[in-house]
Amino acid sequence: MADVPPDASTGLNWIRAAGEGDTGPGPWIEVAAGTGDLIHLRETSDPGTVVTTTQVKWDAFVKGVVAGEFDHFAELGINRGPATP
Repeated sequence: MADVPPDASTGLNWIRAAGEGDTGPGPWIEVAAGTGDLIHLRETSDPGTVVTTTQVKWDAFVKGVVAGEFDHFAELGINRGPATP
C-alpha cells in the first residue's frame, strides 16, 4: 500500500491499495480514517465519490476478506451484469 499526499479538498490522508512501486492511474481503491470511527473509501478514477462506513464494519469486512468470504467474487466467469429473468 502506498500513502497518497493529503487531499486538500477533504483533509484526509488516503492510503492507496496498490503495491509498492506500482505507478499509473490505476484504478485503485483508497482508504482514509476520518473523525470519530469513520472510514472513507474512494476509487482513484472518481475521487469525488466517497463511501463512508464505521470502523467496526470496516474491521468486519477486512476479516471477511482475509478469511476468504469474498473469494467467489474473484472467480472467472462471474456474472457482473444485472440479473436477467
